[in-house]
Amino acid sequence: MIIGVPKEIKDYEYRVSLTPDGARVLLQAGHRVVVEPSAGQGSGFSDDAYRQAGVQVAGSKAEVFQQADLIVKVKEPQLSECALFRPGQVLFTYLHLASLPDLTKALVAADITAIAYETVEARDHSLPMLRPMSEIAGRLAVQIGAHYLGTVQGGRGLLLAGVPGVPPAHVAVLGAGVVGTSAVRIAVGMGARVTVINLDLDRLRFLDDLYGGRIATCAATASAIERAVVEADLVIGAVLVPGARAPKVVSRALVKKMKPGSVIVDVAVDQGGCCETTRPTTHSDPVYVVDGVLHYCVTNMPGIVPHTSTLALTNTTLPYIVRLASEGVEKAIRSDPGLAKGVNVMNGRITCQGVADAHGLRFTPVM
Repeated sequence: MIIGVPKEIKDYEYRVSLTPDGARVLLQAGHRVVVEPSAGQGSGFSDDAYRQAGVQVAGSKAEVFQQADLIVKVKEPQLSECALFRPGQVLFTYLHLASLPDLTKALVAADITAIAYETVEARDHSLPMLRPMSEIAGRLAVQIGAHYLGTVQGGRGLLLAGVPGVPPAHVAVLGAGVVGTSAVRIAVGMGARVTVINLDLDRLRFLDDLYGGRIATCAATASAIERAVVEADLVIGAVLVPGARAPKVVSRALVKKMKPGSVIVDVAVDQGGCCETTRPTTHSDPVYVVDGVLHYCVTNMPGIVPHTSTLALTNTTLPYIVRLASEGVEKAIRSDPGLAKGVNVMNGRITCQGVADAHGLRFTPVM
């Protein structure tokens, strides 16, 4: 099979979907890899590094799409790229289609099979390909939030850790999945006062034990969320419903009650965001203000650490890419129900319930 690696064109997206070492594994398995010129440059991988691995460096993006049977990306294709697909091609990437109605319709019209990293399940029902970027995004969220709490950035002028005689800033983490747990780790490490809110009490018990009472844990009720958000200097939105739009757990009315100069980092923005005031932003224009509260809602946060992100992503996706290339899509998804859950679009049909529900479209099971 021919695997195509296009250059990412989303704003400030420097990750690449496959490292030269990853490509070498595919070549050893008998496949061909075609990469767009400078696709890996932003992550520290030159065209020569791919050539030395035995990869063909194409003349253009269009050439990659023309040759490849399987297109492997990092982020969802931009609408300008959708015209390059041909019927029967397979796309393997992060999609987050529940918040992207136009792209959903474009992929249906393209008559391709689109497999989303974020909805593929492991045998234990975890989300293996969402985990590495969620770990990175959660850790980045606190660093970024701490930066925007500075007065120069429009924040409250707080040092997250405080100093002797001055209390630390309060970080409220909404959700205790991979993003939330990663955010808690960094916030505690930076010396903040931390409150984490989650529906799963067993998860809260785990975190309470892990941090030995150094964090506050709260069951996710409306009153608990309101108290934590109003008191917080930094709110991390880490709510996830796999494949579906994120629930709005922070209303506009609640944002109005927050302290002027406080910060929201909504990592759930890829799935529509968990705050009513969330709207997608970019690395070139990352922040906006609503009712005196700074909102950071960049949809590709891990793109600002592309070398780390690319290595972490390839570590996780490569075994799946090898299987798709070696077995073909039909056989691979029949033999692995977890991989089948990653199929969001197939043969002009929506095959992910969450995506269909989000856009009021018909759902058709994969098998």
